[in-house]
Amino acid sequence: MVNTLLLPELRELLTEQDTETLAAVLGDLHPASIAEFSEGLTVEETWQLLDHTSIDRQAEIFEFYPISKQVELVSGVGRDRMGRLIEVMSPDDRVDLLRRLDAEVVESLMPLVARAERQDIRMLLSFPEGSAGSVMTTEYATLPASVTVERAITLLRQQAPSRETIYYVYVVDDTQRLIGFLSLRDLILARSSAVVEDIMQRDVVTVRVDQDREEAARELARYDFLAIPVVDGQHRLVGIITHDDVIDVMMAEATEDALHMGGVTPIEENYLDAAFTTVWRRRALWLSALFVAELFTFTALASFEDAIQAIVALSLFVPLCISTGGNSGSQAATLITRALALGHVDTKAWFRVLRHELLMGLALGATLGAIAFVRAAMTPRAVLGNANPWMLALVISQSVAAICLWGTVVGSMLPLAFKRLGFDPGYASSPFVATFVDVTGIIIYFSIASLYLL
Repeated sequence: MVNTLLLPELRELLTEQDTETLAAVLGDLHPASIAEFSEGLTVEETWQLLDHTSIDRQAEIFEFYPISKQVELVSGVGRDRMGRLIEVMSPDDRVDLLRRLDAEVVESLMPLVARAERQDIRMLLSFPEGSAGSVMTTEYATLPASVTVERAITLLRQQAPSRETIYYVYVVDDTQRLIGFLSLRDLILARSSAVVEDIMQRDVVTVRVDQDREEAARELARYDFLAIPVVDGQHRLVGIITHDDVIDVMMAEATEDALHMGGVTPIEENYLDAAFTTVWRRRALWLSALFVAELFTFTALASFEDAIQAIVALSLFVPLCISTGGNSGSQAATLITRALALGHVDTKAWFRVLRHELLMGLALGATLGAIAFVRAAMTPRAVLGNANPWMLALVISQSVAAICLWGTVVGSMLPLAFKRLGFDPGYASSPFVATFVDVTGIIIYFSIASLYLL
């Protein structure tokens, strides 16, 4: 029953106060599984469930609840009992929670927390959100350089219960400056009489505490570490970022970029848990802005009214030409945004990107232009009017090629420009690029048509 427990059955166990089964559920299943199938409980029911296990186990389960659920648990009837729970939570997770609580709630909780933990919390809260310091943990293992391996293992055994990971052990001096590191494997394989200073690795890859968290995540992923040390301006060790924190960072950044590229302001809550008005407001904001921008297409079309009246067939190919620019621009914007996120390009490489995309735009434009020429040449005589079918085909093919080239260049340059101006390059996304290219594409199309046909 423990492995197949459903929410109604869980509520029944809580009603019946089946302590033995509830303790088995909380003790046998992974904390993530417990958080998942109990997420639908009310605040009171959740606290009632957590009462059937130890405080350490409660903290493990609590950390797997969505942040919105955690805030509910703190802000509800459980505020008075959160002090002890916050003490045993991992430093990075509890700071994530406290950042999302009202200031008065945080201040009311702090006196309930032990003094040492309060100092640690205030220190982590002092780092800007989005920095390496905001996602690091202070539960790391350290050793002095002068001890033997035998003594080091003893010291490490004493630290292990209160550390998030002991696979990497950092060697520091009396002022907490980082001077080296070694792995647990290094300690186990070394002679017991060897000195840590002689077996440690001195070339330590670090990140600065004020460095962007995404850059820190890329550094850890680049070297395939399980954790990476975080240092301050004096190279003193202040924390570590672990691989699970990096996964969270990457997911958060990828989600933010995906929403920006879809023209949606980021939403912290789960999709179905977010308030309808919140989702409406954040979607309507961008859609309204893009809709207003799209109104310029009407203005552009209106200025070429005479051309449309003279050759009705021109209006039939407007969607074809415009969609070409939007598609090519969105494709280029997606590629460049991803390259920026992975660190493959930066704003200094704009000329190389421009040269590359100019050539790519010409090649893609020639490909699509050839297809457009064939299709335009097959236009029925009934809608051609006085237009020459081959001349119309030439206009359509050249317009498609030019708009494709323009869309590719715009789509590749906008993310770089946004990045250079300090904005998220994800904003230069499909809707934004498509809207811009739609308006300019109409001008390109009818300018070519006017040149050849009118």
